[in-house]
Amino acid sequence: MRNAKRKILVTGSSGQIGSELVVALRARHGKQNVVACDVKPLEAGPGLFELADVTDRETLQGIIRKHRIGSIYHLVSILSAAGEKNPELAWRVNIESLRSVLDLALQYKMDKVFWPSSIAAFGPHTPRIHTHQLTVMDPNTMYGITKVTGELLCNYYFVKYGLDVRCLRYPGLISWKTPPGGGTTDYAVAIFHGALHQGRYECFVSKNTVIPMMYMPDAIRAAIEFMEAPRSRLRTHLGYNLAAMSFSAGELAVEVKRHVPGFVCTYKPDERQKIADSWPKSVDDTCSRKDWGWKPEFNLRKTVDDMLTNLRLFPILQIKTLRRHRPAKKAAKL
Repeated sequence: MRNAKRKILVTGSSGQIGSELVVALRARHGKQNVVACDVKPLEAGPGLFELADVTDRETLQGIIRKHRIGSIYHLVSILSAAGEKNPELAWRVNIESLRSVLDLALQYKMDKVFWPSSIAAFGPHTPRIHTHQLTVMDPNTMYGITKVTGELLCNYYFVKYGLDVRCLRYPGLISWKTPPGGGTTDYAVAIFHGALHQGRYECFVSKNTVIPMMYMPDAIRAAIEFMEAPRSRLRTHLGYNLAAMSFSAGELAVEVKRHVPGFVCTYKPDERQKIADSWPKSVDDTCSRKDWGWKPEFNLRKTVDDMLTNLRLFPILQIKTLRRHRPAKKAAKL
């Protein structure tokens, strides 16, 4: 038993990253060596799964002991727009759960911990073009504050205790497999569903809003390659910048229309516009490319091609997304 292979735990496994990362890790390591965990069921096929709230440290500790966990991808998070609606919950979920993971990783002598940071860690005084690895970080959202705090906390556990904890600063993520989850970049997913189902989409940021983005296959590959990189090659245990492409909301709409003739995109910025305006337009990921060999595969055109191809092949996902995000009807006045 002492020599048995220790397992990988993925928390937040039903989320946008987790649902696809679990599949990729199981394909790589075997379905019995990857434990998925979330507060809602996972639709990722057969394999080990724990229905649990990992903000409860005792529950998390029980899962780690039960499955002999050797490394963790800790993906549990309340995203930017959702975090502004409930800042207290965002802090508890994003930071208190991370602290528990780091403490338990030390206690059980784990090999590695992965934690996703975000471009939300930057703020209104951050240089917005080719944002450098080390720069001003003054976020004005609770989500961004938790990402800066989390990066500092992870680095502290590395410096003080030698824990191998690794962070990537993800840009906005685009996926055809999962619906938007309460983030400021949700429009870059919802636009595809609107185009295919209704032939139109009302975007909640302006036409000229530019945000760094990444297609999910690149995001999953980045996490795995980063975790498998030799520790000796990593020069920081703060977040590594990660980039793939940057485009405006208008450029995305034009590319979608190339595949969906007659598609109409209108723009009605809401409170999320202010959040988007505080983020970089592009980031410099030179350190990731040099230190652990990062290189994206998807640009805007290739991403749009793949998104629409898959959404047409699997229309049930499109219907589920529209039902989940359709505004509630107002009650009739009597």
